[in-house]
Amino acid sequence: MNEPSGDSPAPGREPDVAARLLFLGTGTSNGVPVIGCECAVCTSTDARDDRTRPSVYISLPDGTRVLVDTSPDLRTQALRHRLRRVDAVLYTHGHADHVLGLDDVRRFNVMQKSRVPCYGDARTIEEVRRTFAYLFDPRIPSGIGMPEIDTHVVDGPFTIGGCTIVPVPLWHGRRQIFGYRIGTLAYLTDVSAIPDTSWALLEGVEVLVIDALRHRRHPTHFTVAQALDAIARLAPREAWLTHICHDLSHAGTDASLPAPVHLAYDGLSVAFQAG
Repeated sequence: MNEPSGDSPAPGREPDVAARLLFLGTGTSNGVPVIGCECAVCTSTDARDDRTRPSVYISLPDGTRVLVDTSPDLRTQALRHRLRRVDAVLYTHGHADHVLGLDDVRRFNVMQKSRVPCYGDARTIEEVRRTFAYLFDPRIPSGIGMPEIDTHVVDGPFTIGGCTIVPVPLWHGRRQIFGYRIGTLAYLTDVSAIPDTSWALLEGVEVLVIDALRHRRHPTHFTVAQALDAIARLAPREAWLTHICHDLSHAGTDASLPAPVHLAYDGLSVAFQAG
């Protein structure tokens, strides 16, 4: 089911789309299969039920490549999709399943011969700097097999590759984190509620990617029903559910969803307008 690299369109796909999002990982913090689990989804032979930790790779019209989060599965994801560039990293928040693959950014430093800027809210950037404190220790020389990154705290729109990136505040349980809006795309992972002030930032979204962990309620994630309510309010052209646990089989769940909603899967590539 996996499509080719985010650096080239899949056979049969239109080659001239303005921008493209590649789902590197659509699973939860455990991933799917879950260690030691023998449930129907964890033992499924459907490749779409094999979900690495959550991340996406965005190809902008000018050739800029943007990674959203550095999951613990980044090396596997990069090899699987033959990724060659990471020009920037957008962090949604500092939890382990979203940051612990940062060390693999060093390979992109080597290939690009450049540092990689990383963006996030103040709390997330502080957590990245604390978790990877050795990267910022002036006593340790650079260029000795460590990621070379520059951190940037953002609290409003900024520009990458000529495109405006709009951070969208979301609630992840009691913690406020970021989703991101780029043109007609919104990527909202790890969300349990959308603040009143954030709905305006999502007006006109045509391609919506949104958290839908499972059917049962969870304190820090949308259920499928809650995600569908948000989708109905925003009325995008297409919507993709992500951050999916092993409660949901791909085939069965996808067949139950109303148009234009679908379950995302690792390797899926979707087009959007970046400006």
